[in-house]
Amino acid sequence: MKLNSLYSISQKFEPTERMPVLFLGHGSPMNAIDNNIFTKGFETIGKTLPKPNAILCISAHWETKGTYVTAMEKPKTIHDFGGFPKALFDVQYPAPGSPILANEIKNTINSVTVGLDNDWGLDHGTWSVVKFLYPKADIPVIQMSIDYTQPASYHYALAKELASLRRKGVLIIGSGNSVHNLGTAAWDKISTPGYAFEWATIANEKIKDFILKGDHHSLIHFDKQGKEMLLGIPTPEHYLPMIYALALQEKDEHPVFYNDSIVAGSLNMLSIKLDKR
Repeated sequence: MKLNSLYSISQKFEPTERMPVLFLGHGSPMNAIDNNIFTKGFETIGKTLPKPNAILCISAHWETKGTYVTAMEKPKTIHDFGGFPKALFDVQYPAPGSPILANEIKNTINSVTVGLDNDWGLDHGTWSVVKFLYPKADIPVIQMSIDYTQPASYHYALAKELASLRRKGVLIIGSGNSVHNLGTAAWDKISTPGYAFEWATIANEKIKDFILKGDHHSLIHFDKQGKEMLLGIPTPEHYLPMIYALALQEKDEHPVFYNDSIVAGSLNMLSIKLDKR
């Protein structure tokens, strides 16, 4: 790459107005090719967003030992699922990567050594939702992995080290599901509006109440908040992307909830935008 081109790209990460933060409940991969209330919700919230210089996504579907960021110039679209129609596997989201942003993150985070990954790409936790926010795929996108060996408190603290990126034009997105219990899902009810197990509804209401109160401590220690939360979060990988988003909330920002609906009894599509009042 010529020096002037490198300089032009690096200029994108100069100071900007603070970007909002998103948590997206991504749900089934089929949402990527459906036209439903959830995809309309993503499209609607996308219209409220400024155009970022780059996107950093923490997806539930990239778990590693240690913390990594994708560092390739052209990340591949990963179809990390099976048993779905060919039309879903045909979807490509050819957004560029950003080696410069990957290195910026590596240099920004001091508590751990962040590895640069050139193999992963964009999994469906990222592309299946970002495609509705920025359908032209013309904004650089990178992913950060979730270290599965670490508790929620580690991820909350790590996320706070990313705060400066918000003022460099980087849109930070957590993508998962706040309530996600596939083992109990009623797949025969997936198209039944409003079908939710009582414990899933209780867990969802608790989560929203903690968020509205700014009680991040209780959300970090979700395993101490009763049996409904334990049922709703049997494993943490889909929950932790929400923790990343909430850790970045500043004092003058408030949460906007959308796509707040439980499907198949046990999967919550709740999504959140954090922005100035």
